[in-house]
Amino acid sequence: MGLDDDARDYHRSDPPGKVAISTTKPTNTQRDLSLAYSPGVAAPCLDIADDENRAYEYTAKGNLVGVVSNGSAVLGLGNIGAQASKPVMEGKGVLFKRFADIDVFDVELDEADPDAFVDAVSAMEPTFGGINLEDIKAPECFEIENRLREEMSIPVFHDDQHGTAIISGAALINAAEVIDKQLGDLDIVFSGAGASAIATARFYVSLGATPENITMCDSSGIITQARAESGDVNEYKREFARDRPEGDLADAMDGADVFVGLSVGGIVGEEMVQSMADDPIIFAMANPDPEIGYEEAKAARDDTVIMATGRSDYPNQVNNVLGFPFIFRGALDVRATDIDEDMKRAAAEALAELARQDVPDAVVKAYGDQPLQFGPEYLIPKPVDPRVLFEVAPAVAQAAMDSGAAREEIDVDAYVERLEARLGKSREMMRVVLNKAKSDPKRLALAEGTDEKMIRAAYQIQEQGIAEPVLIGDREEIEQTARRLGLEFDPSVADPRSDDTEAYADRLYELRQRKGITRSEAGELVRRDSNYFASVMVEQGDADAMLTGLTHHYPSALRPPLQVIGTADDANYAAGVYLLTFKNRIVFCADATVNLDPDAETLAEITKHTADLARRFNVEPRAAMLSYSNFGSVDNEGTRKPREAVNLLHDDSTVDFPVDGEMQADTAVVEDILTGTYDFADLDETANVLVFPNLEAGNIGYKLLQRLGGAEAIGPMLVGMDKPVHVLQRGDEVKDIVNLAGVAVVDAQSE
Repeated sequence: MGLDDDARDYHRSDPPGKVAISTTKPTNTQRDLSLAYSPGVAAPCLDIADDENRAYEYTAKGNLVGVVSNGSAVLGLGNIGAQASKPVMEGKGVLFKRFADIDVFDVELDEADPDAFVDAVSAMEPTFGGINLEDIKAPECFEIENRLREEMSIPVFHDDQHGTAIISGAALINAAEVIDKQLGDLDIVFSGAGASAIATARFYVSLGATPENITMCDSSGIITQARAESGDVNEYKREFARDRPEGDLADAMDGADVFVGLSVGGIVGEEMVQSMADDPIIFAMANPDPEIGYEEAKAARDDTVIMATGRSDYPNQVNNVLGFPFIFRGALDVRATDIDEDMKRAAAEALAELARQDVPDAVVKAYGDQPLQFGPEYLIPKPVDPRVLFEVAPAVAQAAMDSGAAREEIDVDAYVERLEARLGKSREMMRVVLNKAKSDPKRLALAEGTDEKMIRAAYQIQEQGIAEPVLIGDREEIEQTARRLGLEFDPSVADPRSDDTEAYADRLYELRQRKGITRSEAGELVRRDSNYFASVMVEQGDADAMLTGLTHHYPSALRPPLQVIGTADDANYAAGVYLLTFKNRIVFCADATVNLDPDAETLAEITKHTADLARRFNVEPRAAMLSYSNFGSVDNEGTRKPREAVNLLHDDSTVDFPVDGEMQADTAVVEDILTGTYDFADLDETANVLVFPNLEAGNIGYKLLQRLGGAEAIGPMLVGMDKPVHVLQRGDEVKDIVNLAGVAVVDAQSE
């Protein structure tokens, strides 16, 4: 079955199409319905009648965009009409929702007349917070957008014009930096003179390109003053008519610094690339076939050829999805009246800046583990990079406030946190911890300091002000890796093989001499095993916390800190805790990594440690001791253990949180069961701390919740240690290291 047939099946499988409407408020009871509709709905209606701006408060208007088209210029398909364009417009809605959590109504208007089209769209202003015009042919699209922007007080944005302009503009900013040329000095040639090309040329001027340095070609050749004066070109093309001899595209490209293709595939040959200036920039963006193929352009010359296309199978894909969801997100959240030039420029500059930053592991994996590092092959971020939301939307919102387009002022720092919450509860929870960490950063030992992920994490930890990272390992190797990765920072390094380690060896010998370790063995362990070095470093107070485990099995990584640092004075056991975040709730799962078959005393202690951890995330703990029975329904040695742990906790005067059990897992997390069937339970709400009876149950339980329940996991977080120590899982990503670094710093602050 081919791609076309797969696409047909994809779209027609039940339910047909790609979008649906869901409710956002409870609708389960008669009271719910009376609030949602008659008679309760009258109150917000009357409030909006008094003040139309309250529609943003009471309705979905502030998060609703209309994607509007007449199907007259559908990409790659041409004038297929309004009805046939609906799958494309639904697809646009999917992208808005997927990347920026914006709701969309797609509106297909069977109307070719610009006057009637403008009247229809402007009449829908009360419905939407913004309008995204799509796939409308030129030159009518210019008139339609201009008139709608004048008539409507909400943002109107023709993506076919401005999307490519903004994304390729970001690429141009970075391409000029790579080849060390100024935007104002670039000689730029356009192939194509439609809506996208004209908008892109205008935008490049806004970024700093010189208008006189831009040459535009249409199907008849170079757009010259002579052609403009003869009436051969329309009013929009005349803007870029130049006083130069007539000629074709090959003539225009001779000596040019930049080629921008927004025309048709295959019209540029290698000899045309060879005629360009040194280190040429080639944006061949015709789809699906670029004006010149990637391999052809690269092979045409021996110097640096910076190449971008509209295709995902080559570097530097100019993809509009990097723009419109995040531009609208920022515009909607300040209730902007327009998407002005300042806002578009802010989006391009934010994208350009993001491309210079270290790329998350998840993004690298999504693209087949190919290297992604700022340079000729990586000028703009990838569409799946979640950071685009946090960089572009705030930049657009700030620009709107600065330019006067915003109707509402927001705190941009707080806004970034709200955006993170849109992508999942785990980001919201980690933001609480990371903000605490930044308030008082501590010295953090990273035991596996030569590992590339650890070095990248150290860079981010230092850049964000989360901690003062110390990489443990060979200094020269660490510095070489940092340079190779393009990380511009001066990492703090502790090198066990070259630094003086005698004091650490003496201390390790003192701690372990009656555990079978000789003085020479202690010296060798400190020099050769970064886990022992980091453990002694923390134990001696030269670092406040440590992370390890990235390249070791969990038990072998945990052993050195347990031997050297040990458990806290009020603790006999360490335990591993996972924080699982769902859409509307969080749970802490313990113990999932350390204690094989804990007794009642151990379970009680684990519960107290996990409750303390929950409070570091600003969560008030409610603990349930899990079993396969409910409150004595089965009586044997296994069920008595969690029951006895509950009794120990109830008798402990230091326990200031509700805890009960033993209980089954569904009893702990389903309110109807807990408060309906077992109204005597000490928990008046469902539990958020789940204590499993043994390691086997804990490990199985958290993994099932994570995989089948769609939860995101933070951890494992080690509790009960005398000093903050956290053991990563082998293969964790950089973001996991950064998150656990934040947890470790907050632990150290509480110390």
